[in-house]
Amino acid sequence: MSKQFELLKKIGFVRVGGSAEELKAAQILKAEVEAMGIKADIEPFEIEDYVQEVAELEVLEPYNKKYIVRAYRFSENTPDEGIEAPFYYAENMTDVDIANSKGKIILVNGIVRLDLFRKILKSGAVGFISMTGTMLDTDENSDLLQRSTRDTLRAFGNLPAASIRIKDAFEMVKEGASKVKLTVKGQFVTRTSHNVVATIPGTDKADEIVSFGAHFDSVEFSTGVYDNGAGSVINMEILRHFVANPPRRTLQFNWYGSEEMGLLGSKAWVKAHKDELKDHVYMINVDVGGSVLGADQALVLASKEAANYCDSFMRRKGYAVITKQDIYSSDGVPFADNGVPSTSFIRFGTQGAGYIHDRNDIIDWLYPKALERTTKFVQDYAEEMINADVFPFAKVVPPEMTEKVDNYLFKKEMAEAAKLKENK
Repeated sequence: MSKQFELLKKIGFVRVGGSAEELKAAQILKAEVEAMGIKADIEPFEIEDYVQEVAELEVLEPYNKKYIVRAYRFSENTPDEGIEAPFYYAENMTDVDIANSKGKIILVNGIVRLDLFRKILKSGAVGFISMTGTMLDTDENSDLLQRSTRDTLRAFGNLPAASIRIKDAFEMVKEGASKVKLTVKGQFVTRTSHNVVATIPGTDKADEIVSFGAHFDSVEFSTGVYDNGAGSVINMEILRHFVANPPRRTLQFNWYGSEEMGLLGSKAWVKAHKDELKDHVYMINVDVGGSVLGADQALVLASKEAANYCDSFMRRKGYAVITKQDIYSSDGVPFADNGVPSTSFIRFGTQGAGYIHDRNDIIDWLYPKALERTTKFVQDYAEEMINADVFPFAKVVPPEMTEKVDNYLFKKEMAEAAKLKENK
């Protein structure tokens, strides 16, 4: 068995950001680095979290039944006795849905992102419910995910909110639920999450830094070997290579905690190391990999010149990697937001053969040779740049990419929320 797969098995347990299990995984990664003779540090940072105390949903009319729900992380609390209100399936919050939602507890489709959340607030609904899972799930083979009203949503307000299995939501709508009672109560808490960091000094171009990153936390219920134990062990093998083959430029290796909670680890790292970013010329991120059936991609959050360089390299070397100049929702974003261009390497499992963010993200679906293949082309790509006489492209995050970063981070909306708060 390869060293990569051995390490993947070691960290293949549920390790949610801020948990004792996440710290255990950080310690395993640190030990792996230090076994190579390289110093590694675990850098703690604080995160905001939520502890659910009560989550109940009861249909009162025209039938009576209680359903299992999870309170949204950071949900607004209801009174102790809950809130009783008419029930309305608001589907996708069209103007008609908005007009029919005032004073009601509503059920909505899909994940509640900022645009949908603002419509819910605008509608005057007194609470909302969203759905998770599939119609084929049973209580025995599914897990009820806890959704979150992150800070970008709560900047505009908050509501009592819960998630429900889609099969239960189906029953409520099919049976004509018209009045419900929702009770959610919980507490905001502060936890400690962790990043693991290690550095390989460069030889003759040590003042330029190339950064490698991968998040190592998972979501609840998931062993997270695909997302993103795979990226974590790929970066570990690249570090192993450069320990044996000293690079001309300095290399920074980071394993980030709490990525699944909103890129919190990489955000904390760039904040703590802001003064160093002037020396970072590039960031390489690996997020999801190892699937037997799938496709390798490189999403280049940098200039067109950088994207062309990556595409040309893969073609010249015979690596079947789809290259695009685009953003990817992972740890390269905080770097690009601070002027450091990045590329995220990802191997998406093909439809029906890739599992993410659930109990089916297990090591049985991964393949050592797929990990080795991704490691090989990322390593080769990085090595050519790291050891070049002149770095192959400029340290630039162009306006069209900056706009995508700003949109992803909801900067315009957050400024609007701050202004609204100021004017109250």
